[in-house]
Amino acid sequence: MRHSLRIAVGPVQFRIGSDWAEPIASLRQLYADYPQDDTRPADATVRLFAARPWRRWLRPSVHIGGDFVVPDALPLPLSMGLLAAEMGMNLQVALGWRRHMLLHASAVEKDGRALLMSGESGSGKSTLAALLGEGDWRLMGDEFTLIDPACGDAFAFPRAVSLKNDAIAEVAARVDPARLGPLLVATPKGDIRHLIPRADAIAAMHEPARPALLLFPRFGGEVAVEPMGEGEAFVRLTEASTNYVALGEAGFAALMRLVRETPAFGISYPDSAAGIALVGQLWAEAAK
Repeated sequence: MRHSLRIAVGPVQFRIGSDWAEPIASLRQLYADYPQDDTRPADATVRLFAARPWRRWLRPSVHIGGDFVVPDALPLPLSMGLLAAEMGMNLQVALGWRRHMLLHASAVEKDGRALLMSGESGSGKSTLAALLGEGDWRLMGDEFTLIDPACGDAFAFPRAVSLKNDAIAEVAARVDPARLGPLLVATPKGDIRHLIPRADAIAAMHEPARPALLLFPRFGGEVAVEPMGEGEAFVRLTEASTNYVALGEAGFAALMRLVRETPAFGISYPDSAAGIALVGQLWAEAAK
């Protein structure tokens, strides 16, 4: 395609092509510190294209394509080209990756052990991971956590963190403005701004960690902690995995080991400070 970029996020090498320069320029800003090896074969290909040639100039309309596509998906305006690229990257991993079991979960690491947080959009897992990653934790990712089916270790996928709505101002107040991407207003997911992970998180993105705590956060309401049994955690994680069925027996075995070896809790919290305090409390108890 006319404009292209190769970047590696964790174990995934992306090749991203676009009919327009703007999305690629935005990606270069967000992923400037990530490995960019043009000789390495791509694991996943993303295409941002105009369905009709004239759509490149007149009311530019960005369609998302690549190795895998979602039929009849609506295009995005060019002003949201960066969002389209990020959605395309996530789509290719979600539908095509088979080397690890994928969990729709954020993750952070400390002392070689990983905290995994899974939940629906709006549960607060990305904000918690971003804030913890600005402290004494290593951010492993806010979108996917990759579980090695052979040994059970968690591998990082630290793409730029997608901050939404109120979380944008909360995180922006704590970080260097140079680590924030452009503000995307009124997208289908609300207002979005991307946070570039710290340099140490990017440098260590190939270092695995052993899962030590599994949380299912829920933003809003009073502070509450509910121990979760293996059965419920298993069912929730099958729903949070995009390739559990495709992995077959290996996926079942990996998920069973994860829920048997990792204490799990549902947590509720009214604000980020309370959420971080809960994480600290449960992490300390898990270490005993």
